[in-house]
Amino acid sequence: MGRKPDVFVRDVSMAEGQKLQRITRTAKDPVKLRRAIVVLMSAQGSQRVDIARLLKVSDDYVRDVIHALNERGFAALDPKWSGGPPKKVDEATRTKIRAIAWCDPRFRTCRRRKPGSQR
Repeated sequence: MGRKPDVFVRDVSMAEGQKLQRITRTAKDPVKLRRAIVVLMSAQGSQRVDIARLLKVSDDYVRDVIHALNERGFAALDPKWSGGPPKKVDEATRTKIRAIAWCDPRFRTCRRRKPGSQR
Protein backbone atom coordinates (compact mmCIF):
# COMPACT_ATOMS: atom_id res chain seq x y z
CA MET A 1 0.00 0.00 0.00
CA GLY A 2 1.39 3.39 -1.00
CA ARG A 3 1.60 6.61 0.91
CA LYS A 4 -1.44 8.86 1.09
CA PRO A 5 -1.23 11.90 -1.16
CA ASP A 6 -0.28 14.98 0.82
CA VAL A 7 -2.61 17.95 1.17
CA PHE A 8 -1.75 21.04 -0.86
CA VAL A 9 -3.52 24.33 -1.36
CA ARG A 10 -5.25 24.93 -4.70
CA ASP A 11 -3.31 26.71 -7.43
CA VAL A 12 -2.67 30.28 -6.33
CA SER A 13 -2.62 33.03 -8.95
CA MET A 14 0.11 35.67 -9.04
CA ALA A 15 -2.21 38.28 -7.52
CA GLU A 16 -3.22 35.90 -4.73
CA GLY A 17 0.44 35.10 -4.04
CA GLN A 18 1.23 38.80 -3.77
CA LYS A 19 -1.73 39.24 -1.43
CA LEU A 20 -0.44 36.41 0.77
CA GLN A 21 3.03 37.96 0.88
CA ARG A 22 1.53 41.34 1.81
CA ILE A 23 -0.47 39.69 4.61
CA THR A 24 2.66 37.99 5.96
CA ARG A 25 4.48 41.34 6.07
CA THR A 26 1.71 43.53 7.49
CA ALA A 27 -0.64 41.31 9.52
CA LYS A 28 -1.14 42.50 13.10
CA ASP A 29 -3.16 39.46 14.11
CA PRO A 30 -0.90 36.46 14.85
CA VAL A 31 -3.60 33.96 13.86
CA LYS A 32 -4.04 35.51 10.42
CA LEU A 33 -0.25 35.69 10.00
CA ARG A 34 0.23 32.01 10.87
CA ARG A 35 -2.57 30.94 8.53
CA ALA A 36 -1.15 33.04 5.68
CA ILE A 37 2.30 31.49 6.18
CA VAL A 38 0.77 27.99 6.09
CA VAL A 39 -1.01 28.74 2.81
CA LEU A 40 2.03 30.45 1.27
CA MET A 41 4.32 27.55 2.13
CA SER A 42 1.81 25.04 0.79
CA ALA A 43 1.50 27.04 -2.44
CA GLN A 44 5.29 26.94 -2.76
CA GLY A 45 5.21 23.13 -2.57
CA SER A 46 6.15 22.46 1.06
CA GLN A 47 4.61 19.35 2.52
CA ARG A 48 2.18 19.44 5.40
CA VAL A 49 4.58 17.74 7.84
CA ASP A 50 7.37 20.22 7.05
CA ILE A 51 5.07 23.21 7.50
CA ALA A 52 3.82 21.85 10.83
CA ARG A 53 7.34 21.24 12.09
CA LEU A 54 8.58 24.68 11.04
CA LEU A 55 5.66 26.60 12.56
CA LYS A 56 5.41 24.28 15.59
CA VAL A 57 1.74 23.49 15.00
CA SER A 58 -0.02 20.17 14.50
CA ASP A 59 -0.52 18.39 11.19
CA ASP A 60 -4.25 18.68 11.71
CA TYR A 61 -4.02 22.49 12.03
CA VAL A 62 -2.14 22.76 8.73
CA ARG A 63 -4.60 20.43 7.01
CA ASP A 64 -7.61 22.34 8.38
CA VAL A 65 -6.20 25.71 7.23
CA ILE A 66 -5.50 24.36 3.73
CA HIS A 67 -8.95 22.76 3.42
CA ALA A 68 -10.63 25.94 4.68
CA LEU A 69 -8.79 28.08 2.13
CA ASN A 70 -9.66 25.65 -0.66
CA GLU A 71 -13.35 25.82 0.31
CA ARG A 72 -13.87 29.45 1.40
CA GLY A 73 -10.98 31.36 -0.16
CA PHE A 74 -9.17 34.19 1.60
CA ALA A 75 -12.01 34.64 4.10
CA ALA A 76 -10.65 31.50 5.79
CA LEU A 77 -7.56 33.43 6.89
CA ASP A 78 -9.57 35.74 9.16
CA PRO A 79 -10.12 34.42 12.69
CA LYS A 80 -13.72 34.14 13.82
CA TRP A 81 -13.70 35.59 17.33
CA SER A 82 -16.83 35.00 19.34
CA GLY A 83 -18.24 37.18 22.06
CA GLY A 84 -17.52 34.68 24.81
CA PRO A 85 -19.85 33.58 27.55
CA PRO A 86 -22.50 35.94 28.90
CA LYS A 87 -21.62 38.12 31.90
CA LYS A 88 -22.30 36.47 35.24
CA VAL A 89 -22.33 39.69 37.29
CA ASP A 90 -25.06 42.20 36.53
CA GLU A 91 -24.46 45.96 36.53
CA ALA A 92 -26.08 46.61 39.94
CA THR A 93 -23.83 44.04 41.62
CA ARG A 94 -20.81 45.41 39.79
CA THR A 95 -21.57 48.93 41.11
CA LYS A 96 -21.88 47.62 44.68
CA ILE A 97 -18.57 45.74 44.43
CA ARG A 98 -16.90 48.86 43.07
CA ALA A 99 -18.22 50.93 46.02
CA ILE A 100 -16.94 48.38 48.55
CA ALA A 101 -13.55 48.23 46.88
CA TRP A 102 -13.13 52.01 47.17
CA CYS A 103 -13.92 52.05 50.90
CA ASP A 104 -11.04 52.42 53.36
CA PRO A 105 -11.36 49.54 55.84
CA ARG A 106 -9.60 51.51 58.63
CA PHE A 107 -12.17 54.30 58.77
CA ARG A 108 -15.16 52.60 57.14
CA THR A 109 -15.60 55.59 54.86
CA CYS A 110 -15.28 55.66 51.14
CA ARG A 111 -12.37 57.52 49.59
CA ARG A 112 -12.68 59.46 46.37
CA ARG A 113 -9.21 58.86 44.93
CA LYS A 114 -7.87 55.90 43.04
CA PRO A 115 -5.97 53.17 44.93
CA GLY A 116 -2.20 53.68 44.83
CA SER A 117 -2.36 57.45 44.23
CA GLN A 118 -0.53 59.95 46.47
CA ARG A 119 -2.33 61.55 49.41
